[in-house]
Amino acid sequence: MHIWNYTNETDFILMGLTDSKEIRLVLSVLFLLIYMVTVLGNTGMMLIIRLDTQLHTPMYFFLTHLSLLDLSYSTVITPKTLENLLTSTKIISFTGCLTQMYIFVLLAAAECFLLASMAYDRYVAICNPLQYPVIMSTRVCSALLICSYMNGTMDSTVNMLCMSTIHFCRSKVIHHFFCDTSPILALSCNDTHNVEIIIFIFAGFTLMASLITISASYVSILSTILKISSTSGKHKAFSTCASHLLGVTVFYGALIFTYLKPSKSYSLGKDQVASVFYTIVIPMLNPLIYSLRNKEVKSAVSRVIKKWGGSRQLNSHWR
Repeated sequence: MHIWNYTNETDFILMGLTDSKEIRLVLSVLFLLIYMVTVLGNTGMMLIIRLDTQLHTPMYFFLTHLSLLDLSYSTVITPKTLENLLTSTKIISFTGCLTQMYIFVLLAAAECFLLASMAYDRYVAICNPLQYPVIMSTRVCSALLICSYMNGTMDSTVNMLCMSTIHFCRSKVIHHFFCDTSPILALSCNDTHNVEIIIFIFAGFTLMASLITISASYVSILSTILKISSTSGKHKAFSTCASHLLGVTVFYGALIFTYLKPSKSYSLGKDQVASVFYTIVIPMLNPLIYSLRNKEVKSAVSRVIKKWGGSRQLNSHWR
């Protein structure tokens, strides 16, 4: 049966993370707490950047969209995962499965190029500070952002077109907690070698192109920092990159471990742990990384709170 002729009788079954009721209850509470922190953290980050004019810079422009991407793809995955953990219903419709996979790939691929754009921004800020306002103009930032979303759309569309060529004639049980490419390919009864190669090429290009951009940027940044004579100057320059570098490390580490390998080497336990990390945990960590390690964000939070508090006092006075 061709994938596009799938009927409601063959809706997929997501097996989830475990069959143990006790573990499922613990995971549901943990994931709910993580998701709440993710929503509050990323929404709070976007609001702070929006409300504080001193953060209206290219770096925080990209950070706003990073928070939006993290919030979006966590929302695509976590609510359905919580439903599967808390109820006995593990069914996901064929359309819902395809939609989840399409949106997730789009957002994850877009985040790769967005992180590369943020690395380039740090490179210009440290290596060409005098030219920074000219190079990182509003037009350039917008173009980089559009390219990120266009790359995500292209990767996701190619991934979906490849999936449209496979046939399902075996089990409809997905041994995963969301509709991801590798576990769905494992259900195919026809040869998926060519499909795997195409998906691998596009996913590899996205990862390698963004990683090369990030690596080249940080090599230049490190070279520039080492030429700074004062220790305080070196520390200040490095501190502007530390949060981004940490975020890049955890995000790309999980993606490379999960995707840059053939589906035949798919390991249920290891891949699920990595998937939980980058779909549920990392979206929570990013706003913490960029806020707790960033003095500008801490100062902006203080200013917004004081401004809000002052406005309330003024309103109370006039009443």
